[in-house]
Amino acid sequence: MKKIIAIVVVLLLLAVAAGLLFFRHTPFAYSGVVEAVEVDVPSRLSDTISEINVQEGSAVQKGEVLARLDCRDTRLKAAIAHKEFKRAETLLKTTAGSRENYDLKKHQNDQAALYESWCDITSPISGKVLYKYYEPGEFIAAGRKLLTVADMAEVDVWVYVEHDLLARLAVGQKVKGFLPETDQTFDGEILSINDEAEFTPKNVQTRRERERLVYGVKTRFKNDAARTLKSGMTMEVSFEGGK
Repeated sequence: MKKIIAIVVVLLLLAVAAGLLFFRHTPFAYSGVVEAVEVDVPSRLSDTISEINVQEGSAVQKGEVLARLDCRDTRLKAAIAHKEFKRAETLLKTTAGSRENYDLKKHQNDQAALYESWCDITSPISGKVLYKYYEPGEFIAAGRKLLTVADMAEVDVWVYVEHDLLARLAVGQKVKGFLPETDQTFDGEILSINDEAEFTPKNVQTRRERERLVYGVKTRFKNDAARTLKSGMTMEVSFEGGK
């Protein structure tokens, strides 16, 4: 009887060891929420908005004019600066002009032309307009954001892992993401790993899980041509391979 018990115990230990070995080498996945890479588009001038060419949800291309400012005062100053520069350029060819005056007027002309170019507010990226904060006819101060554009070609997903798993992770490491509903997969990589532990975010379902100390890991994924990945979606992230 004792011999049988010993055999059973040995078999159980072997099963436990095999299970641990299996799970140790099995890729682990964590759930996160898809976040678009957002870029705020500000006005560089204080002026009245004359037109906005897009709405929330509009697809835009890099360099596309999203809005225009009234800029009557700015354009007038630019015209005057250009006229004075041309006069200084003509005088420089005679004894009545000086290099110092020419350089000054050239600088003023270039600066005025730059300010005039800011009257057209363009998109810094290709993507989709998420938020619009002003309407035509409203005054906007310099530095205030007019629109927020999301680059949907790539998306970020934050996941939270325990301390013991950090040894298997590294910035630049390739990862796999998949949508739980369809099992569609996406290629990505680790962008950053937080140095300090924090409590699991409140959007985790159970209180017990929220009370764990974890480390935030930021991953980025390439979206497909159909832009399947959208802000707010849940994605499972699998850290395969390790360092």
